[in-house]
Amino acid sequence: MADEHDDITSASSVSRTFPSAYVLAFHTLINRAATANLKPTTQLVILFIGLFSAFAMTSIFQRLTRPFTSSTMRFTPDQAAQSMSIPEGAQKATIAAGCFWGIEHQFRKDFGNKGVLDARVGYIGGDTQNPTYRAVCSGRTGHAEACQIVFDPQKISYRTLIEHFYKMHDPTTANRQGPDAGSQYRSGIFYHNDEQKSIAEDVTKKANDQWWKGSIVTEILPAGEWFDAEKYHQLYLDNNPGGYECPSHYLRKFPDLQ
Repeated sequence: MADEHDDITSASSVSRTFPSAYVLAFHTLINRAATANLKPTTQLVILFIGLFSAFAMTSIFQRLTRPFTSSTMRFTPDQAAQSMSIPEGAQKATIAAGCFWGIEHQFRKDFGNKGVLDARVGYIGGDTQNPTYRAVCSGRTGHAEACQIVFDPQKISYRTLIEHFYKMHDPTTANRQGPDAGSQYRSGIFYHNDEQKSIAEDVTKKANDQWWKGSIVTEILPAGEWFDAEKYHQLYLDNNPGGYECPSHYLRKFPDLQ
């Protein structure tokens, strides 16, 4: 039976085909330049432009498409992710905001030395035990791709993390984030206690009124069972620099909530 790695590789046929078209066009350009009655300096300029264009377009396409060939993904197929440790006094925040690679990367980058102790990507909100990436992507398990953050409440508040959540993604699109469509890409906050629920509801109301013009569709639900994603998804953008990042994952310059 094919596993999730086979599924990713087969899904990447478009990303393989698209760059190869630029390589073919580049070869055609060089052949025409060689057969044309052009000065050597002109041919060198055409060569340089062709090389730059092929490289740039291939790089841009890879950044804007989620599927990758196995040669561009660094993973250990048969190793599960190690369990996340939670130091004494630390708390968890669990959020879903589209492709989990970018969520983890954004929170680590912005709060890595400001109170965020760890961050993991995984699956939550579904009704299947031990879901795989392939199963979640099918939409049949009901899970959302999510990020679970361990933080020190003495250094950073849950409220600050939730406000950041509403700044770094688009919470107005149901079952979609940027070009990524499906229920696994929905926007959600999964609270771990009544205090988190109260804060999430308060921040959501204010962000809806003051930032997002009444269009927020984020769900606020109790945190059910969490499943770590496969090892190769953890720290994905650290291990694959220049890899896919959802284009709607960026920090908006909103005024402070009142």
